[in-house]
Amino acid sequence: MAALTHPQLEQLTRKLKADYQALLREVRDELENSGNQHRIDLLNSEPGDAGDESMANALADFNLTILDRHIDGMRDIEAALQRIKNGEYGVCIDCGDEVGFTRLQAYPTAKRCIVCQEQREKHYAQEGHPKM
Repeated sequence: MAALTHPQLEQLTRKLKADYQALLREVRDELENSGNQHRIDLLNSEPGDAGDESMANALADFNLTILDRHIDGMRDIEAALQRIKNGEYGVCIDCGDEVGFTRLQAYPTAKRCIVCQEQREKHYAQEGHPKM
């Protein structure tokens, strides 16, 4: 198994840190915008109907879902940076083989080699579809 070279590891570390900063900006922007939107809603509060309230709740849920995805992404990046520190980055957590530089360039938080990831997706995709 060929380990990642030092320049490859540096390149991936820079990418992870840049992605983390981008997600952090997104979370901050979303939180700032949601606060402003709440104030605007209070200022413009006219009696609305149940449909308006339902739409507002759906939008709030959607915004929370986006925030959750960003925060999950940040956690994945933090875990990848920790694997780099521990010398475990680029090693599949299932089989122990190399994850591969090309895969890590495309998906720097990858924890599995492509073979193990495909097997995992097939296995868990089957569980999501009930059989009659």
